[in-house]
Amino acid sequence: EVQLVESGGGLVQAGGSLRLSCTVSGFTSDEFAIGWFRQAPGKAREGVSCIDLRDDSTYDLESVKGRFTISRDNAKNTVILQMNSLKPEDTAVYYCNFKLGAPKGTESDYWGQGTQVTVSS
Repeated sequence: EVQLVESGGGLVQAGGSLRLSCTVSGFTSDEFAIGWFRQAPGKAREGVSCIDLRDDSTYDLESVKGRFTISRDNAKNTVILQMNSLKPEDTAVYYCNFKLGAPKGTESDYWGQGTQVTVSS
């Protein structure tokens, strides 16, 4: 059974930094993508950053480029989202997302429980 465990998040002033971590267990395949989505109150969930091993691609939301960095610890099956220069508009619940299987569009989708990030002005 695939399980996602998130940590990090919290309250920070604008300009500050936070680090989110997501550890995934219960799988053995190399065909997966892992990353972060976020959902602010009254808004749709949006993709923030992603690493896709199926085609060696990465994705970053335009508004976080240059501020957020996604990285992966292969040995620990952990993905890290380092968030710097945070802005009030980054306030949202952040969800770890794991897509297992290929080709794209046929994968199984797994979600973390979500962690609150609040940036005060």
